[in-house]
Amino acid sequence: MAVDGDELGRFMKSLRKSASSLRGVRQALADGTVTGLGTDDFDRACEHFQDDWKYGAEEIGKQTEDLAEIIGKSKDSYLEVDKALEAALKKAGSGRGGHT
Repeated sequence: MAVDGDELGRFMKSLRKSASSLRGVRQALADGTVTGLGTDDFDRACEHFQDDWKYGAEEIGKQTEDLAEIIGKSKDSYLEVDKALEAALKKAGSGRGGHT
């Protein structure tokens, strides 16, 4: 399986954008109110949902940011190993009189 450093970079950016979007959703929920939408039971259900959604969105956001960081480190490690392998192969080729 081949690893594409550019694709990892795009994936990492996408994850970070998703985490930022979730922060926006959490902020919008925090600023919103549900009082007066309907019956008292409905209002309580909306408040409960809002609390659950806030917690869930925060957790998803944290995990998304953590995953983006892991992907970034993996990308850096992959590129480092790839460069070292390329240098070793060049050195081995030049050590045999330049024949590869």
